[in-house]
Amino acid sequence: MNAPRVAIAQINAHVGDLCGNAERVLQAARQAHEMGADILLTPELVLTGYPPEDLLLRPSFVKEQQEQLDELRRDLAQLKGLHVIVGHVDGDARGAKAYAFADRNGRPALYNAASVLFEGRVLGTYRKRELPNYSVFDEQRYFTSQAQPLTFDVKGVRFGVAICEDIWFDRVPRAAREAGSQALLVPNASPYNTGKQAERLEVAAECARLSGGPVIYANMVGGQDELVFDGASFAVDAQGRPCARLPEFTSCVQAVDVAADGRIAPVGAQADVAPTETEEQVWKALVLGVRDYLGKNRFPGAIIGLSGGIDSAVVLAIAVDALGAENVRAVMMPSRYTADISQTDAAEMARRLGVRYDVIAIGPVVDAFEGALAPQFAGMAPDATEENIQARARGTLLMALSNKTGHLVLTTGNKSEMTTGYCTLYGDMAGGFAVIKDVPKTLVYRLAQWRNRQREIIPERIITRPPSAELRPDQKDQDSLPPYEILDGIMERYMEANASAADIVAAGFPEDAVEQVVRLIRINEYKRRQAPPGPRITPRAFGRDWRYPVTNGFRETP
Repeated sequence: MNAPRVAIAQINAHVGDLCGNAERVLQAARQAHEMGADILLTPELVLTGYPPEDLLLRPSFVKEQQEQLDELRRDLAQLKGLHVIVGHVDGDARGAKAYAFADRNGRPALYNAASVLFEGRVLGTYRKRELPNYSVFDEQRYFTSQAQPLTFDVKGVRFGVAICEDIWFDRVPRAAREAGSQALLVPNASPYNTGKQAERLEVAAECARLSGGPVIYANMVGGQDELVFDGASFAVDAQGRPCARLPEFTSCVQAVDVAADGRIAPVGAQADVAPTETEEQVWKALVLGVRDYLGKNRFPGAIIGLSGGIDSAVVLAIAVDALGAENVRAVMMPSRYTADISQTDAAEMARRLGVRYDVIAIGPVVDAFEGALAPQFAGMAPDATEENIQARARGTLLMALSNKTGHLVLTTGNKSEMTTGYCTLYGDMAGGFAVIKDVPKTLVYRLAQWRNRQREIIPERIITRPPSAELRPDQKDQDSLPPYEILDGIMERYMEANASAADIVAAGFPEDAVEQVVRLIRINEYKRRQAPPGPRITPRAFGRDWRYPVTNGFRETP
């Protein structure tokens, strides 16, 4: 008997686009059928997109999703012999809750589910047991857990189904084995962050050992607000050895043959694609995040304030890679403090990338603001107020261009600046999508160097010059902040890893720098709450998985 063939589909689902997502599944199914596949494995909640969040509280959304699932089931009937694993919401059509904070025991149950569709029938539905409720995940807000295993037979091999978080614990793999599963099919919506791909492989290898058979892992791909799903699906054999991997950050369908003895054989010319280096992964994640945020929200293009500095240069390069030069516009807005070399370098980079480049001097705008405020500021010395007026003049101009053209303003602040509040509300923070919001400054430099190795598009002087906001004479970032190597090390430990200030000092960081950064994190939360969303690429980002109180009396000292 031939070994059953499993096609793995990396689908870029669009949250809420029920009809479009069903069509994407149908197209993948047709492709799998042409490959001779017996099973098509699609990602978790592929029909709704992930995460659907409070759309699940809309009764009409749940009802229409069920109707779309029924229509998809009928459409798939024509593909004889193909079992399609479809991720969807299962349960009461009234919605997860009548209101957001109903008693858990009094709400209609909804389940994060996956159904096996075969020739117009539903062979079975599996409901997710392990509901993550940490980091960016909030599934216990919406879903009910269920522990019933699901297995089905294809060509002499019994397959089990588990969903994403289920394989991170031992209960579901053991239950699948007890139910007779010889191979586990795992739909996933696992968002990207650095180091995540290796972590998934380790978890799947342990799951294979627990379940006693190979694990076939299908991950979603695409950008969804702050989250970026990287695909990078794979199959491991019964011993946990990787046997096939799908590409990162791209939609595709590839197949493996699954033998009853636990062996996995990739189909066709498929190669075992090794993970790429961190800089390339992050670059691809940011490009995909920008492309999908603008594309799925139907923005015709992007506008970027180009300063001649490293941050805006990297954002411009990402935007062009994501959208094409014809859909990106760069605007230089010099003040009396803008260095000539900043203007020269900005113009040169715009020329290299082939984007529209405009220059709007902000001097007259700043003079008008300062003139209007002069009576109010009489007798007061200049300070950061005057610097922020310049930044806000630029933000106003960019937003005016955005309003007139429909293009989205991409902000250029990095994670180090967001951490310390080294940014201006309604100034450089003004915009619709914060491309490098989760990228530490030291990584910004590494990304620039990596991109230039592909093709030198960022003028070298932009990378080598000391960073400056250029809002006062001879200004340098390091006048106000610790060196970025130190700042980023403190930030990673305190903000991402929850280390104490005392432990960070014990690790060798200067006590005064630790005290400064911890204080700046505390007092600038009100700014971060007003920042645009941006792609998450670290294990903990400001946004979905950072919930820090604005009004906060706690003071931590080393």
